[in-house]
Amino acid sequence: MFLLFINYISHEALRRHLTLSCLTIRTSQDNAQKGKHEQSMAIMAPSSEKLLTGLVAATFTPLTEEGEINIKEIGPYVDYLTERQGVTNIFVNGTTGESMSLTVAERKVLAEEWCKKAKGKMDHVVVHVGCMSLKDSQDLALHAAQIEADSIAVISPSFFKPKNVHALRSYLKAVASAAPNLPFYYYHIPSITGVNVLVRDLLDGIEEQIPSFRGVKFSSIDLMDFGLCFRLMKPNWSLLYGVDEQMLSGLVLGADGAVGSTYNYVGCQFNKLLSAFEKGELVKARTIQVPSIPMLLLPTSHSYLTSFWLLTYLFHFHVQFKLQDFLGSAMKLGFDVGVNKQLMVEVSGLSLGPPRLPLMPCHPDVAASIKQKYESIFPQC
Repeated sequence: MFLLFINYISHEALRRHLTLSCLTIRTSQDNAQKGKHEQSMAIMAPSSEKLLTGLVAATFTPLTEEGEINIKEIGPYVDYLTERQGVTNIFVNGTTGESMSLTVAERKVLAEEWCKKAKGKMDHVVVHVGCMSLKDSQDLALHAAQIEADSIAVISPSFFKPKNVHALRSYLKAVASAAPNLPFYYYHIPSITGVNVLVRDLLDGIEEQIPSFRGVKFSSIDLMDFGLCFRLMKPNWSLLYGVDEQMLSGLVLGADGAVGSTYNYVGCQFNKLLSAFEKGELVKARTIQVPSIPMLLLPTSHSYLTSFWLLTYLFHFHVQFKLQDFLGSAMKLGFDVGVNKQLMVEVSGLSLGPPRLPLMPCHPDVAASIKQKYESIFPQC
């Protein structure tokens, strides 16, 4: 059964790649054929149809030493990402950005500044608008539309939780209705929210209830659920993987890109991985025979499973294992948002300040140790 699953996903990933490659051409042809009825319907379509692909940096929120938001650092932050890391997509006010520790007013100020400073420099700004209160989420969604964000994303409430897929879909629909012309993404992170609704169940028919729905930030290690989402995907959706240390596994299954905090400072390294993947080196990897890998002892009929393990081994060995090695060492020292933020400060030179309580600032000795490990693993781009 597992072999059949890998077989299906391999073909589905190729189909998705070809479909997305032809999307622009097909859209131009379709537009030439549209009648007056379709043109009137297009008025209700989302204002931005840019597919969200590639690396997306989940940004940290700059704070002063006193814990107040520090928007003057956002401009230099955008320049650092684009010029030093080659990252041109951002996901703001999310988990990494300490959104749940910020007021609605603060989140509006930050979102507006990110959009303002990113204009003309970045391809896509996703504003996360999830809150514990539906009304707050709707307020932030409307504001995101007013400041011309490229899209919005919503995490599930985690105090009073939706008990099933119907409740979750109803909540998302209510938030999306506040900004119906803005592309809408569901932010799935069950390790934080405790909401374990399968995404494949959520996606089934969701475009009928949320016409602006455009995809998922999938921050879970459940690769079975992730892989099975592709049978429900639409050509104008993006499925983005959100577990940095397993990014390659997401790409193998067909991910359109990845959202993560580490892409703030190792984005240039992972852009190299993405580039190699997109150039078709996957096809070459499938034809390589490496006797030292035990999986090659499998019969020829198991070629898809063999290819899966070969690809994972080859790419992870060069880039992904480096991140896993780094994060493994960092976690032993208590790697959390506060430590991660301090590492970004050390690597980038930006003044991002400490995290807001209850998160604790990183001890200088810990920061120095983690930075040393980082520099020993990742060369300058």
